[in-house]
Amino acid sequence: MTKDNGQIFSTFGWWFAYPFHFLENLSGLITYQDGIFVRWFGNSLLYAASISLGSTMICAFGGYAFSKYDFPGKQFLFNFILATIMVPSTALVLPLFLMLNKIGLVNNMLGVILPSLVNPFGLYLMKVFWDSSLPNELIEASRLEGASELKIFWRIGMPLMQTGLVTVALLAFVGAWNNFFLPLIVLSEQKLYPLTLGLNVWNSVSYSAGGKPVFNLIAIGSLVSVLPLLVAFVALGKYWRGGLTAGATKG
Repeated sequence: MTKDNGQIFSTFGWWFAYPFHFLENLSGLITYQDGIFVRWFGNSLLYAASISLGSTMICAFGGYAFSKYDFPGKQFLFNFILATIMVPSTALVLPLFLMLNKIGLVNNMLGVILPSLVNPFGLYLMKVFWDSSLPNELIEASRLEGASELKIFWRIGMPLMQTGLVTVALLAFVGAWNNFFLPLIVLSEQKLYPLTLGLNVWNSVSYSAGGKPVFNLIAIGSLVSVLPLLVAFVALGKYWRGGLTAGATKG
């Protein structure tokens, strides 16, 4: 981060070198290839924010249904959803790519966002939170008062689920921000890449014959890429710590 390309290979790797090139590297990161890093950063924010919000709301609705309603096949369906967690992502690559190609979502941002909205573990966590945070007696009392099901969900249940919502949203945000495999198979245009894929392209070019080495930009780009995660964890720390504890001890 503070070294240029020459210093990276000529100085001790676990300490700083003089002169510092931090500001120079940061400027180069922003301007290199017409500022494509800024585009990648914005893409990652868009992917992570939309996936986090969409996935959390789907999990909230699904968890509420599994927690508070009885319907035929409920336990079987819930167990089946949980079982999908054990399916390795590599086994889904080919069918997922063929499906996205069939509906025209290859090399499209929606091709990354829509599959990522499926979050079985988040659904499980939300069911646990609904079980522990919203008593059935409160729901029955609200129904007797004439409240609709949607009003019970939004006006009574959701305010009680703040910890659970933040926990699931944060986990989804981290997963989407660090997502590499799905964008790799779906996207081919660099302007659509997230940071994970973009920095990997720079790394591959740096090692290729005839490629321009930009290891200094990769290093400082990696630093910048983790800052949103640090900010999110620090700002929402009191919620996700308590949320993970509740999800681990209640069922």
